[in-house]
Amino acid sequence: MGARLFVLLQYGLPQHALSNAMHWLTQRRLPGLLPWVVQLYARLFRVALEEAEEPDPRAYPTFNAFFTRALRPGVRPLPEAADAIACPVDGRVSAVGAIRAEQLLQAKGQRYRLDHLLGGDGALAARFRDGRFATLYLSPRDYHRIHMPLGGALVRTIQVPGRLFSVNPTTVAGVPRLFARNERVVCLFETAAGPMAVVLVGAIFVGSIETVWAGRMTPPRIKAVTVTEAGSGPIRLARGDELGRFNMGSTVILLFGAEAVTWASALIPGAQVRAGSAIGQIQ
Repeated sequence: MGARLFVLLQYGLPQHALSNAMHWLTQRRLPGLLPWVVQLYARLFRVALEEAEEPDPRAYPTFNAFFTRALRPGVRPLPEAADAIACPVDGRVSAVGAIRAEQLLQAKGQRYRLDHLLGGDGALAARFRDGRFATLYLSPRDYHRIHMPLGGALVRTIQVPGRLFSVNPTTVAGVPRLFARNERVVCLFETAAGPMAVVLVGAIFVGSIETVWAGRMTPPRIKAVTVTEAGSGPIRLARGDELGRFNMGSTVILLFGAEAVTWASALIPGAQVRAGSAIGQIQ
């Protein structure tokens, strides 16, 4: 009953207003208070500050600077094999498998449509028909920068407006088609494995989604699906390069086309993953 009530309450919350307020708050400079907040947060959520490029809580000018902190060089090494797919984030596997009948598994008994996830673009969805997907959840304790699973050229960015339900496991199990309803940014790349989509899904209290090529993309909130083509000089990013970042916890969904990749046997629901680790390989 508690879980059901938690989910139902979210339908009535002013999700965007709360997220805008959180975005404002995390940008404030509070020199007397902030180091204590960072230390308390790190203790409560078991954040590995020793892995951060800057481990001193007093060095962060804002909470957002702490939350989107960089890691020390070398703490997330890339796979040695050139055909290995590198995990884009620290987090946990929410769902993984095949895209069947252009539908993806969200949770037990819950599926959603691929074209809906991609902002209603049926032609783009067809490129991933019978392909592979992986849904990776970032909790509040995790490192919140997102990295390239494979090297590739940016083709298109699609901003899709929507709700901002929580993406924790309880809500994912309780809200139908959640990932196709929440605000999101779809980043489409051409890679050695063919098309690759990295979908950055927003959530309650996610004050911003950023990409390295466009900066902050949310907020401001958009009213309609917005497509931005890469143009004649596409941005090229190498495997492991930073792609973007979240403020607060959220979810990344990876998409590959049919017969393009094979997931590692250890990539199963519930598994913990770390950015840079091998999660599959190109077929």
